[in-house]
Amino acid sequence: MSRLLFIRYKKSSQIFEGGEQCSQRNFNVYARLLGEENITTYYIHDETKRRSIKEYLTGVIFFPFNFFFGLTPRRVREIVRMAENYDYVHVDRSLFGIIAKKLRKKGYQGRIICFFHNVESDYFDAKLPKKNPARAIVIRCVDKNDACCCKYADKVIALNERDARILEKRYKRKPDILVPIAMRDTYIREEYPKEMTSRRPHCLILGSYFPPNNEGIEWFAREVLPNVDIHLRVVGKGMGRLRENYSIPEEVEVIGDAPSLLPYFEQADIMVLPIFSGGGMKVKTCESLMYGKNILATDEALEGYEVDDAQMGGRCNTREEFIKALQSFIDSPRPRFNAYCRKVFLERYSEEVVLDKFRSVLQ
Repeated sequence: MSRLLFIRYKKSSQIFEGGEQCSQRNFNVYARLLGEENITTYYIHDETKRRSIKEYLTGVIFFPFNFFFGLTPRRVREIVRMAENYDYVHVDRSLFGIIAKKLRKKGYQGRIICFFHNVESDYFDAKLPKKNPARAIVIRCVDKNDACCCKYADKVIALNERDARILEKRYKRKPDILVPIAMRDTYIREEYPKEMTSRRPHCLILGSYFPPNNEGIEWFAREVLPNVDIHLRVVGKGMGRLRENYSIPEEVEVIGDAPSLLPYFEQADIMVLPIFSGGGMKVKTCESLMYGKNILATDEALEGYEVDDAQMGGRCNTREEFIKALQSFIDSPRPRFNAYCRKVFLERYSEEVVLDKFRSVLQ
């Protein structure tokens, strides 16, 4: 049986963020195709261990040389040596494209696969504050690594058509295959909820502490919340810090680092996804579909997803559209469990659906 070396961003201590959920999906699919015993994971970061000051400073020093934080020349040499014993090397984030370059330069005979979670230069352009003194260095680093993936990988995987167009225009490399966000179905039930949405809908915004998420929440709380009678809850990794830097009314319930999201999904009448910038595809959209939730989302939150807006809940990009859609739920309650969204997940965005796509990458 073939063997695969899986280069992964980090070993999470507890809660997976969106990108790590996608990484776990990739690992799960390879494990099903090759057998977990034939896969070795190499973590660039290990959140289960405390990072020393020396490690932090080392990471900073190598940034200008296109080694993304956590990667060093020594670690790349270690990966290149390890790769000699593997038929495939999967670089799970294009942030580490320099690995593909070094593998190719050293004559690696196996297949190099690079997975783009998004176009990283666009992602970091949205993520980093304009006043960050390291902004230019970081964006240059991630841009060079994206370019290395496109130049040296045997197979390039992207999430959606938007990223594919950007990669082709910017790096002259068209992805070999598009594999949308998908996840293992963890919401299998003999019977699904039958309650109707309440007259004062319970709305949930899900997402980790991250500028596009935070700015969307702040916008929604300022522009929409005063005009509708809803209960709004925000849940996500690091969200305990949200009020430190953003104007969020006290009436908004904010919960950070929840050990399980299931209770919050089940209590929600409507998922609200007010995201206006970013890249790739949003994992929270896929999760919302899996749990069969009514969804009100922006174009950005729905990028890469094929859904019927009306059956899903509504596509909203303006203050007026969100208010109108929410008022519709208030005036005319409907089932809390959205069977259409659950069906879309099972048919298009479950782990089962992407198995054949990954199988083709290994052939």
